Amino acid sequence: MGKPTIADLAKAAGVSVTTVSHAFSGRRYVEPETRKRIEALAHAIGYRPNHRAQRLRTGRAGSIALVSSMPFAVAAGPSRLGFLMEIAAAAAVAAFSRGIALCLVPPLGPSDSLDALEVDGAIVVEPELNDPVLDFFFDRGVDVVSIGRAPGRDDLPFVDLQSGATAHLMLDHLLAGGGRVGLITGVQRRNSYIEMETIYAERMAKAGLSPLAVRVDERGGEQAAAVAAEALLRADPTISALCVPVDAFATGVLDAARSVGRKVPQDLRLATRYDGMRAKLATPPLTAVNLHLDQVAAAAVDLLLARLGHHDHEPGVVSPPTLVPRASSGASPV
Repeated sequence: MGKPTIADLAKAAGVSVTTVSHAFSGRRYVEPETRKRIEALAHAIGYRPNHRAQRLRTGRAGSIALVSSMPFAVAAGPSRLGFLMEIAAAAAVAAFSRGIALCLVPPLGPSDSLDALEVDGAIVVEPELNDPVLDFFFDRGVDVVSIGRAPGRDDLPFVDLQSGATAHLMLDHLLAGGGRVGLITGVQRRNSYIEMETIYAERMAKAGLSPLAVRVDERGGEQAAAVAAEALLRADPTISALCVPVDAFATGVLDAARSVGRKVPQDLRLATRYDGMRAKLATPPLTAVNLHLDQVAAAAVDLLLARLGHHDHEPGVVSPPTLVPRASSGASPV
């Protein structure tokens, strides 16, 4: 008996050959349950799609890009195991299961160029206001979706990072401990910073407290955050907690606290947004938020493939963010 053909698989799945082709190529939208059934049957009967032939027929590169303008100082860190890397790993698995390769583009400097990049579409992670990465793809007519809303771009499809809900989670936790709560965000205008700053200001006003907020340039990473936090703590010793969404900034705050003789959490409680390796391995471990990035990444891949297929598609449902309390805010380590 010869190798099973696409016609064999279509007959077994009870769908057309065209539907099977679209399920593997991503050229047109296929219902997720139907796609999963086709993939399972393909595995069961030993069918393997010829992606090279598909690319020759469609004229596509057979790949998508994952890009961010965030510098490695905050997006990945020295270990390269950070926010961007977790999204990349999950997105690569989701893309590969749909017959598409994922190209991870490193954060770009002012002199870097994407001109040699040939992809069918791109996922841009947490774009900033007037992000040059978005401009590059728009100028070349490449389909784009974003993870996190793009400031000033209401026309860009996106998977919601639920930044508002995350802000409330962190502030609820820190405000419950009493005292004055400060905020450290990034100079860059990303939606998560904008929403956090807006909600922080509202919560401080509601609590009758004056805001204590500073911004740090992402390019400075931990060191820049340490300098800013030390100045803030020396200027106002009444600060009892700091909300620091960027995990690289949060580890810088730990250094600053040691420099000014403030013990964490006894003298200063601390929480960050991303529950990654920095949060888990810090001393003490950092209270953080589970953003369910595996679900976010898969939803972004599906949204982009639907866009490439010119099909209206709402982003997949992502679980609400959940707080992971740890010792940095006075909770028992998790």
